[in-house]
Amino acid sequence: MALFIRDAEVDALAEELRKLTKAKTKTEAVRRALQTQLAEARRALPLKDRLARSKALADAMGPSDPNFDMKAYTDDMWGEA
Repeated sequence: MALFIRDAEVDALAEELRKLTKAKTKTEAVRRALQTQLAEARRALPLKDRLARSKALADAMGPSDPNFDMKAYTDDMWGEA
């Protein structure tokens, strides 16, 4: 899907960014800028929100076993029991 820049100021900003970053095309410059901004916005999210997907996956696995001993499990796995 194409992205058309119809605003002259935005086009000029994209061109300036392309030159400053030595990107081959404005598309590449805009892609990099968007990726940078997305990464920054994601880092700015509260930890609770950043971990929501992981928590949902863990919850979907079901309840944990309160009697599970990870040390004993790994020792047995490595033949150190």
